[in-house]
Amino acid sequence: MRIESKLAEMGLALPPPVKVPPGVKLPFSFVRVHDGIAYVSGHGPQSADGSLAGPFGKLGAELSVEQGYDLAKAVGLSMLGSLQRELGDLDRVTAWLRLFGMVNSVPDFAQQPAVINGCSDLILALYGAEVGAHARSAVGMASLPFGMAVEIEATVAID
Repeated sequence: MRIESKLAEMGLALPPPVKVPPGVKLPFSFVRVHDGIAYVSGHGPQSADGSLAGPFGKLGAELSVEQGYDLAKAVGLSMLGSLQRELGDLDRVTAWLRLFGMVNSVPDFAQQPAVINGCSDLILALYGAEVGAHARSAVGMASLPFGMAVEIEATVAID
């Protein structure tokens, strides 16, 4: 439980399972494990009660890079929560292979990498360079579900 201990030392807590808005059906798994790989579906930032967290809106209009960075860090915690529930222990992750970060942004916003660094920095702080190093994309989107500002998916190797 080394990763859970690091989270506690950092003053961070994993959110509970996602509470989707009323009337929304999500016919997929948040984590799919197959042949030693865990595929983590796109996650958004969560509040302590599991609901989607704001602020909502577009980077480059309503939201700053710093707000986006904090939201991406919250998305990292959301993904870790789903992984913990699926795997039982975050120490089972042997390598973070890839992050795909999507940023709800205005057309001329070009700082998506700085936003998604919020998640990358969290993963590297928790897992270190050897396990936490990952390939990554950070792209702008015209919109994201529910007005979220950031959505991230991941692929991790597990034992």
